[in-house]
Amino acid sequence: MSAPFAAPVVATYGETSPDAPLVVLLHGRGSNEQDIISLAPHLPTGVGTAAVQAPIAEGGGYAWFANRGIGRPVAESLADTMAWFRNWLDTAAPAGRPVIVIGFSGGGAFAGGLALSEPARFSGAGILFATLPFDAGVPVEPSQLAHLPVFVAQGDQDHVIPAELLSRTWQYLTEESGAPVVARRSPGGHGITAPILAELGAWIYELSAAPNSGPGRP
Repeated sequence: MSAPFAAPVVATYGETSPDAPLVVLLHGRGSNEQDIISLAPHLPTGVGTAAVQAPIAEGGGYAWFANRGIGRPVAESLADTMAWFRNWLDTAAPAGRPVIVIGFSGGGAFAGGLALSEPARFSGAGILFATLPFDAGVPVEPSQLAHLPVFVAQGDQDHVIPAELLSRTWQYLTEESGAPVVARRSPGGHGITAPILAELGAWIYELSAAPNSGPGRP
């Protein structure tokens, strides 16, 4: 049974039509939804954006899961928070509405967990300066993300996420996952740069403008 988390706190931006694609933004550990919603004005028009506050209070902000080291979620905690998130998503975006989930840092690990656990639920997943949640109870078999468009960005000087986790994430997404991947490297560190944000926006535009862009599209 899921932990008794409070109802989600959500910041929204852009298109309000329930038929518009929904971009869900997930902040990093110790941050909040108001921080990451600041990306929304740089994303394409014609989509709705929802930034969700993580359910676990931590460090003056919030976290998506308890961890056993940076980038290493506790499996039971991740399962609980993903169940909580899905309950919100089923109301915010009933089945059939295209949903693109994008996370930064700890939010990227959470987005990866959601996509790996239920790839057909999403129209795209963005893993920004983050590791996938390996060894945390979510499937990472070959071709687990087949047909799910993925955008991955990493910084060459990222000293926050352990290097071995970044390398494993890059290899899995680009070589094993089966996903059609847009993979970008930044010469900087652990932060979203203007060029990466521009490429992310272009990727979202292509997904949201594509015919049959709903969940589980072939």
